[in-house]
Amino acid sequence: MWALHRSPMAIFDYVMVLASVIIGLGVTQLLQGVATIIQHSERKRAYWVHLIWVAFIFFNTVFWWWWQFGYRNVETWTFQLYLFVILYAVVMYINCAMLIPSDMNGYADFKDFFYSRRRWIFGALIIFLAMDLIDTSLKGGAHFASLGLEYPLRIAGYGALCLTGAITRNQRFHAIAALLGIAYQVTWAIRYFATVN
Repeated sequence: MWALHRSPMAIFDYVMVLASVIIGLGVTQLLQGVATIIQHSERKRAYWVHLIWVAFIFFNTVFWWWWQFGYRNVETWTFQLYLFVILYAVVMYINCAMLIPSDMNGYADFKDFFYSRRRWIFGALIIFLAMDLIDTSLKGGAHFASLGLEYPLRIAGYGALCLTGAITRNQRFHAIAALLGIAYQVTWAIRYFATVN
């Protein structure tokens, strides 16, 4: 019989291998989708609002991988925590897949696709936000508190934006929401990552 020598870092590495594969599939889906849009722009016309949400999800996906480093100090990995991290990675993949369809049959262009599938796109984002809130809580009270009041306000603001986005087809709202969403997310990440130890 053989025994595994376990340490918190080794278990973290083990869990993150599978999570990273899932996240890698999501990033691949996004990048291949954007490359296809560029290469075959004459087939299905791109829509800039859709592309901003693609960028938003791309940033969130690569940021997710960075944020999960917060679990490196977990001393006792439970099966429930393992399942949560993997499920969270799956939610990130689904967010990527919702924005870049494997088949555009039935849609005139990406604008038509975006508005036709907006409930699914923003519904998946709402699930991501809920998972993010749980994830941040699981990393401990000190971690949650370190993000300040801005963090729960950010989650609530994005939640309201996504709920409204799922309901309305108003193109002006979607344009403003996309621009505000990506601008805030990038600036928040830059400020936050500059202080991560």
